[in-house]
Amino acid sequence: MERSESNLKILIEKISSLKSEIQKVIVGQDVIIEEMLIALMAGGHCLLEGVPGLAKTLMVKTMSQALDLSFRRIQFTPDLMPTDIVGTEILEEDHVTGKRFFKFNKGPLFANIVLADEVNRTPPKTQSALLEAMQEFEVTYGGQTYPLDRPFFILATQNPIEQAGTYPLPEAQLDRFLLYIKIGYPTAQEEARILSSTTGGKKLVINPIIGAAEIKELQAITREISISDDLITYVSELIRATRPDTTSVAFVKEWVRWGAGPRAGQALILTAKARALFKGRYAVILEDLQTMAYPVLRHRVLMNFKAEAENVSADKVTDELIKAISKPKAIINE
Repeated sequence: MERSESNLKILIEKISSLKSEIQKVIVGQDVIIEEMLIALMAGGHCLLEGVPGLAKTLMVKTMSQALDLSFRRIQFTPDLMPTDIVGTEILEEDHVTGKRFFKFNKGPLFANIVLADEVNRTPPKTQSALLEAMQEFEVTYGGQTYPLDRPFFILATQNPIEQAGTYPLPEAQLDRFLLYIKIGYPTAQEEARILSSTTGGKKLVINPIIGAAEIKELQAITREISISDDLITYVSELIRATRPDTTSVAFVKEWVRWGAGPRAGQALILTAKARALFKGRYAVILEDLQTMAYPVLRHRVLMNFKAEAENVSADKVTDELIKAISKPKAIINE
């Protein structure tokens, strides 16, 4: 790497400080916050799922305050239209010449961090307005292409228990989320701290820790993190083993309808690199891959009807795959 060791350490320390700043407001949820920061470092998007009241929206808002970036929140509702997200053309008049012309008025999607709150409450027509932005980091309207500011990070939330008035995200859109993060209930101690800290008069101030230029630098460094050929082969074997037609794992054949595509392997390697950097390492180890396999595969492995009926989850498939796939002969350990 051309960058100096001291500059790298400063950037890594800022990521740790960013996590600490978020934890001023968010009690517990260490793994969740870490996965969100890993997705940011890897340049991808997150889908957060949890029952109401688990601070999904607060977590994203707090993260945006700790980042010196522009932030917009979109509340997804059944009547939301694509133009409410990407923007629309408006008719304007030149006061000097009197000529009228159409001008593109940018929507809330044009921000560094976008909170797509309750994304599954809007129909697929509106959900699809996010697809181009998430993959190509640009928006096309009226034959004109408008690039989005970088870094660009979408954090979408959804509620797993409500079915009425919701529209499940299509697989094509799910695949564009780098990580699918599930938020669980807090522990007894954490819940007591939440109740104590949120029912008083004290207001916490969140300080911006890191800016756009430094985040883009971190994203570039993440891609330079080393990963051995043996570990890349391990990723390939792991992803291919999720597919019922090519797998040798009996558990997959029994419970899985569709396996993960090549994008899952790319996501796994990128997030493992980001995790390694987050932990202060410049090389990926097996633990990075196995840890990130769960949020990477959770929305890319589609279970069959039998699995859904017997409550066998994609995480259980990942468990079985990690046990079944043989470890690489040479593993980088630092």
